[in-house]
Amino acid sequence: MDKDFVLKVGKNIRKYREQKGLSQFKLAIESDVTPSAIANIEHARSDTTLTRINAIAKALDVKPSVLLEIDDNF
Repeated sequence: MDKDFVLKVGKNIRKYREQKGLSQFKLAIESDVTPSAIANIEHARSDTTLTRINAIAKALDVKPSVLLEIDDNF
């Protein structure tokens, strides 16, 4: 697992989740993912699948590519 990449994706998810005003629990419900999975992704404790990224992106109303975007200034 590329921990740095996974951490950056997790930070993107957290950023858009917070912008939307969602808790991890609410995002989990809206994306049909467990709350612990959301926490693990946001804190880079586990890797995830593209299917799960897609479900999270839909719940956040963003394109999956936005969550995978890595900004060097992040």
